[in-house]
Amino acid sequence: MSTNQSKKKNLKIIIIVLAIVLAIGGYFGIKFYNTYFAPNVTDKEKYLYVKTGYVFEDLVTDLRYKEILNDIGTFWQAAEKMNLQGTLKPGKYRLKEGMTNRALINMLKAGNQEPVKLKFQNIRKIEGLASLLAKNLEPDSVAFMRLLDSAAFVEKYGFTTETVYTMFIPNTYEMYWSTSREEFFKKMNAEYLKFWNDERRKKAAAIGLDPIKATILASIVDAEALYDREMPTIAGLYLNRLERGILLQADPTVIFANNDFTVKRVTGPLLRVDSRYNTYKYAGLPPGPINMPSISAIDAVLNKEDNNYLYMCAKEDFSGYHNFAATVQEHNINAKKYREALNKRNIFR
Repeated sequence: MSTNQSKKKNLKIIIIVLAIVLAIGGYFGIKFYNTYFAPNVTDKEKYLYVKTGYVFEDLVTDLRYKEILNDIGTFWQAAEKMNLQGTLKPGKYRLKEGMTNRALINMLKAGNQEPVKLKFQNIRKIEGLASLLAKNLEPDSVAFMRLLDSAAFVEKYGFTTETVYTMFIPNTYEMYWSTSREEFFKKMNAEYLKFWNDERRKKAAAIGLDPIKATILASIVDAEALYDREMPTIAGLYLNRLERGILLQADPTVIFANNDFTVKRVTGPLLRVDSRYNTYKYAGLPPGPINMPSISAIDAVLNKEDNNYLYMCAKEDFSGYHNFAATVQEHNINAKKYREALNKRNIFR
């Protein structure tokens, strides 16, 4: 074989070897890219929820069942290489269409979950709060209610199961989906203590109340008042009745005691319900709030109007405002006007 032929043969071998090397390198390069850097998250879900106690297999099951990934196999390979199994953190994670396995895994490892904004407002009963929490946080409503119904637990914070609802100040709060019941309660207690600063506590003490009693009264004021401007007047009226030992006779407490919030006219049968929340039968404040009062209502109690009113009745024009009276004679005139207006509209319940 000539020298030229030998050179050509060697060159051909080199080219073949290079081609094989490039093919192998290309294969592994594409595989590496697909495993870590290729878009893999679909648009099927906006969030991925990793529950407390989840193991890697639980996560993979969710990803597969909800069709969150285009290729579950490449995710599994990347997760094993990046040690996701040992660093999985519970939370609510925001997904973006086209996210890579690497980006998703890094987010889960770091626990970079999106905060949840909880807004408390106009929630009538504590069960409603538990339901709202269950829609936004990991524990379900039953789990929250178990804690709120635990006398031993709420006593640690100075409440009973009837007064614990006074601890929740209506506002917008930011926390993580994976927040536990105990963590949530601790945060709410911190907000409560922040709200009830020295100034508010001194104002409450000056009218013979503490934060719990002021909030219970505020819940009645809030239920009575359609307009914030009337709240200090109503608060002053009820404080007058409390000071003189007169039954509060607040219709919203009777409605609460009967657990029928469709009632527009509180009449005889409703008034006879035997409940500590029926302020037509039992003197003083009810044992707990009848709703989650607004901050406006709480501050209206603390800054109550000084008046001599003892009676109130909705105005006969159905404007939402009230007629106030200092004597029963004046009140009877106002009440007669309102009853007649109800009768004209065929409102008997």
